Amino acid sequence: MLQMPARTVRHALTLDGISHSYGTGLAVDDVTLEVRDGELMALVGPSGCGKSTLLRIIAGFVHQTAGRVIIGNAAIDSVPAERREVGIVFQNYALFPHMTVANNVAYGLAVRRMSREARRQQTLDILDTVQMKAFAARYPRELSGGQQQRVALARALVLKPKLLLLDEPFAALDKNLRLDMQIEIKRLQRQFGLTAIMVTHDQSEAMSISDRIAVMNRGGIEQLDAPVAIYDRPATLFVNSFVGSCSLLEGRLEARTETGYRVRLVQGATVLARSLQDLANGDAVVVSARPEQLALFEQDGEDRFAVDVVLSLPMAGNVIHDVVAAGGTTIKVEARRAGAALQEPGSRLYCGLAPGALPNVFPKA
Repeated sequence: MLQMPARTVRHALTLDGISHSYGTGLAVDDVTLEVRDGELMALVGPSGCGKSTLLRIIAGFVHQTAGRVIIGNAAIDSVPAERREVGIVFQNYALFPHMTVANNVAYGLAVRRMSREARRQQTLDILDTVQMKAFAARYPRELSGGQQQRVALARALVLKPKLLLLDEPFAALDKNLRLDMQIEIKRLQRQFGLTAIMVTHDQSEAMSISDRIAVMNRGGIEQLDAPVAIYDRPATLFVNSFVGSCSLLEGRLEARTETGYRVRLVQGATVLARSLQDLANGDAVVVSARPEQLALFEQDGEDRFAVDVVLSLPMAGNVIHDVVAAGGTTIKVEARRAGAALQEPGSRLYCGLAPGALPNVFPKA
């Protein structure tokens, strides 16, 4: 198998005040961050938030309006894309249809004028690493989507890049194959010790394989943190709503307690919630509850409010209840299937926090 050489130079990526405009529109707004050496960072955010533009700037396909791109200790803004030592895996794989798997992988080595024998050996080694050696003589049209992605990865890795960029790498794959390839990419990234950045619209992908996630919004970074922190302790209501599912319950803050804030919901129930921000008694707030933080009960209580069941659906090992509260607020409640019955549409139940749950609360905009 192909072995990466021992590295004496750190390959951290630093973005220093990156901004970019398309005409009068600001696509990236003063982004500063560091991707640590050997780290896989995910960029997530809604369409138009600037994540793809940022990836193109790093690759050298777009030259930023302001700021610097630094790999290790060297700024690479004046270095053309083909000389940046950056490997890229595109959403559509971008394989040459008229070339065999081996020739696709070897193409970059040929451009570097490597000898034929060295080129052949390195190509076979990397194909062995991605478990595609047996397919070296095939053409892209003769491969499945997952196999094409492995070839695209091999083509990027054989050049021993300082940085690996992944642009929606799983978008063209079905769900089962997508999980397999997430594991494979993470395995290869760790094996080669690569610094990598992945752009994805799928938050679950970012949560599963990244070391840190940068949540982008309107050209800037809303929060940069570990996946668990992004999900459990979002800094803003936007991050909380974008990463994972949640139900938004309006209310008013009544008091601060040792464990968080006591909030009186507009539905009449009183719940405890937590916040990364300082809130004051009487503030209008929004409690953002994940589906797994909620539960359905047959009996009413001061910490519960009435809901009507719209639909109950089995999903993997869970049951998802879609319910509606007074005033038309829709709420999703998730329960483990073991012990959780499907509810009849129209049933009147009571919704409250699951035992031990402490949802996040934010100021109402």
